[in-house]
Amino acid sequence: MSLNLIKLCVGADSVDDLREWVADRALTALAAGLEPHSRHTTRMVPKRIEELLPDGSLYWVIKGQVQARQKLLGIETFTDGEGIGRCHLVLGPEVIETEFQPRRAFQGWRYLEAKDAPRDLAALGTGAAEMPADLRRELAELGLL
Repeated sequence: MSLNLIKLCVGADSVDDLREWVADRALTALAAGLEPHSRHTTRMVPKRIEELLPDGSLYWVIKGQVQARQKLLGIETFTDGEGIGRCHLVLGPEVIETEFQPRRAFQGWRYLEAKDAPRDLAALGTGAAEMPADLRRELAELGLL
């Protein structure tokens, strides 16, 4: 069973905002001759890297709900110019929508056990993927989705 990370997606109002950000980063990487992966820089380095890779994901909290995830492809540690240890979370280019799961605000990232992670929207098989996000949010809040 894989371990995942969960993090607030600060500045994004929707999964579409996140997708735009990821696409921009992928194009920038391709233009530089790199793989089309996005990176997210964090100050804290996960201690449980072996459990996160190769099957873990980074789940994104958008507007108080887990709404999407990206595959974790790697974790690269480095020291910044001020001597502070940091890491890049190397993320796959695909943003996968998940069922909504409420989350309170928190700083940094947290570990998320696979048993507690929301299912992928496509796996629900209820036509939820075609519903507008606002409708899915309301149905999830009512416990109907």
